[in-house]
Amino acid sequence: MNNIPYKIYLDEAELPKQWYNLRADMKNKPAPLLDPATLQPMTAQALSGVFCEELVKQELDDTTPYIDIPQEIQDYYKTFRPAPLMRAYNLEKALGTPANIYYKFEGNNTSGSHKLNSAIAQAYYAKQQGLKGVTTETGAGQWGTALSMACAYLGLDCKVYMVKVSYEQKPFRREVMRTYGASVVPSPSMDTAVGRKILQEHPGTGGSLGCAISEAVEVATSTPGYRYVLGSVLNQVLLHQSVIGLEAKTALDKYGIKADIVIGCAGGGSNLGGLIAPFVGEKLRGEADYRIIAVEPASCPSFTRGKFVYDFCDTGMICPLAKMYTLGSGFIPAPNHAGGLRFHGMSTTLSQLYHDGLMEATSVEQTAVFAAAEQFARIEGILPAPESSHAIKAAIDEALHCKETGEEKTILFGLTGTGYFDMYAYEAFHDGRMHDYIPTDEDLAPGFASLPKV
Repeated sequence: MNNIPYKIYLDEAELPKQWYNLRADMKNKPAPLLDPATLQPMTAQALSGVFCEELVKQELDDTTPYIDIPQEIQDYYKTFRPAPLMRAYNLEKALGTPANIYYKFEGNNTSGSHKLNSAIAQAYYAKQQGLKGVTTETGAGQWGTALSMACAYLGLDCKVYMVKVSYEQKPFRREVMRTYGASVVPSPSMDTAVGRKILQEHPGTGGSLGCAISEAVEVATSTPGYRYVLGSVLNQVLLHQSVIGLEAKTALDKYGIKADIVIGCAGGGSNLGGLIAPFVGEKLRGEADYRIIAVEPASCPSFTRGKFVYDFCDTGMICPLAKMYTLGSGFIPAPNHAGGLRFHGMSTTLSQLYHDGLMEATSVEQTAVFAAAEQFARIEGILPAPESSHAIKAAIDEALHCKETGEEKTILFGLTGTGYFDMYAYEAFHDGRMHDYIPTDEDLAPGFASLPKV
């Protein structure tokens, strides 16, 4: 396969014109969201008080395999897509592996990550509905940055609740959001009832995505003309992110390449779900087989140590219940540098796939992740985000295993974005101040104790 170029680009005409809805091919559908008051499945009418109406339809649709991408969104995609599929020749050589390594690079836009794929879609539907603005949460800041860009483009107000530890660790990411017109609040805050409650119960907390979600939902549901939008976890987000996998699959097919192993970092599931969608679709239809690997931080191990149960998606327990692999909405991860991979749960779609044995999961410590990130940066020339580097670590491990066995496997992983706003984390690693945190069973107990009795 040495005739494969370093970068495989698609023509503009080859860009996806439809999103792929993986749930349509799933025999075991993700369990429905439940109303926490009645424990009955959430209706479209109930969800429309929180989310945009068209997004509610996408959230609940588990039968339509392909959904048309509106022309205005297609046109916006063309400003930063197609994203390149890269052949990691230099990494292969440095590792001395017979494996062929490819990565789908999503950092070629100002937001620096894949998040813009869904941000523009959600902002578009909010604008079409005639809304004034949207609220959201953000962990590492990539989603907040992407949404602020999309809202600026469409003339919408944008209010972002940023996990406090990231707000403090990544001031420049915060300033990019403000440059695009968003207001950014460290979460938990004193702005909301739920924020005040969390601060009272956990003084000095660095926050979590679950906390920030609660605050953003409270503001959205209490402010006329606003709705809440989410950067990961939800079915609608995985749908929009399917452009990643569709492009990657088209690029591989163009050169007659079949991936053996597909790897993605896992926090809430947006990047992973988007990357693996068409590959898992083929697997579900019996057309091909792939080994799918989700990689999560050992500090927030939803898949590998969580429970597959109904749980709240937010710490304030005001959102619908979702059946997912979860550490409990009361779990607040350590203030480490895993960035956007701090959510206590996982996408219901990915949780069901994992439960059904259609994908694997592994957890990795952050010092090993940053060692892999540094190795990759020096060899491939791209400074990766900490989230992306979880996938890099697993890809390197798989490539080295191929070296031991002599197998020439093809590995595809998702490089979700760049790490230029993560230099405090890189500094901590270089200065020897970064430490691994793996929660004990006792640390996880309070989160599991918070699980609702469903």
